[in-house]
Amino acid sequence: MVVIASAGLTLPGCTQKPTQETHLPYLGEPELVASTAGAAPDTVPYTVPSFTLTNQDRQTITNQTFAGKVYVTDFFFATCPSICPKMQSELLRVYEQFKGNPNVLFLSHTIDPAHDSIPVLRDYAERLGIKDASRWHFATAPHDTIFALARAYMTAAQVDKGVVGGYAHSGTFALIDSHRRIRGLYDGMEKTEVDRLIKELPELLKEEANARATAAK
Repeated sequence: MVVIASAGLTLPGCTQKPTQETHLPYLGEPELVASTAGAAPDTVPYTVPSFTLTNQDRQTITNQTFAGKVYVTDFFFATCPSICPKMQSELLRVYEQFKGNPNVLFLSHTIDPAHDSIPVLRDYAERLGIKDASRWHFATAPHDTIFALARAYMTAAQVDKGVVGGYAHSGTFALIDSHRRIRGLYDGMEKTEVDRLIKELPELLKEEANARATAAK
């Protein structure tokens, strides 16, 4: 008979926990897609719809501009006297962390296209230190398009003559993956929330790199 002298004997191969890969959630209402005959429908994560905008360099940008990229988006207007300065300061902090990464882009939508002309957007960007639109697009489109996009990004923007500035909007930053899926929503007015975005963005980049490596095998 063999007696094990210590019940506390550690067997590394049995006790070490496998490393779990971080996977950010998919946000939004998923879509049910018909599968093959007799099979249950597939669930596909919600995706942001296609769009066409014009940026501060007078370039037309679409969802294809961001194909294969991760991007962070928000909504603002240049004369906003309340939350926008704080929001853009926080988003600039995120930009400074990732501006050297070609796989990360930024997209800010004006909700006041009547005032925020291309020259106004360019001046606004330059005052933030953004010299061109290679990494950060400040974009305009008709009101209806912008407000529909705000809803699509699970945030809010609307005309409100009862507030200073004439517009009400959320301070949300949305993190979008390379397939136009919303992977995170963050309160752009809260430093801790923006810190969370700075932490989770590399996790999403790693997740996407792993997915590409797996697909290439």
